[in-house]
Amino acid sequence: MTLHNFQVCDRDLDTATLSQYLKSDALAVDTETMGLLPQRDRLCLIQLCNPEGQVTAIRIAQGQTEAPHLKQLLEAPHVLKVFHFARFDVATLRHNLGIQVQPVFCTKIASKLARTYTNRHGLKDVVQELEQVELDKSSQSSDWGNATNLSEAQLSYAANDVRYLLNIQQKLTQMLQREGRWQLAQECFQVLPTIVSLDLLQFKDLFEH
Repeated sequence: MTLHNFQVCDRDLDTATLSQYLKSDALAVDTETMGLLPQRDRLCLIQLCNPEGQVTAIRIAQGQTEAPHLKQLLEAPHVLKVFHFARFDVATLRHNLGIQVQPVFCTKIASKLARTYTNRHGLKDVVQELEQVELDKSSQSSDWGNATNLSEAQLSYAANDVRYLLNIQQKLTQMLQREGRWQLAQECFQVLPTIVSLDLLQFKDLFEH
């Protein structure tokens, strides 16, 4: 594997990697699934990246229902978990592995609150503007179910989805503070677990008339 600072684990984090990640103040997290419905489409891969740039991809087996080390890490109150569109990832981690992720920062919510001069809030667009890096998203829609035989292109894509999140989180935080929307952003992040509960119960438009 030619990817820098990248490792693959099966089913769960190993003890040494868990210990290292627990020392972090924040971690970038992403998931790859077979589709966008947690009740139907299984979780295949979870990617993590710490501030030092160490990326770990955890392959989740078909039918797997727990990952104790990962659960300990993602529920650790002192480690901020940074996602892009946390609503989906938090839902799929809860539904598949029983993990109650907290605390959470969502760069998509932060982008929508801070970057009101654009309607382009996808990860590729945010990374392009804030990091001057063009992500290759060609593997976004691909078969993640064959986890033991993922291509280098797929693994590179998975790694890059978390590699820039922590830098983006810091820059968006500065923008939110500058524009007087930081407190509002934090309140949005805090309500995400409730929104996820509604999503998993398939409630829609609960707050509409």
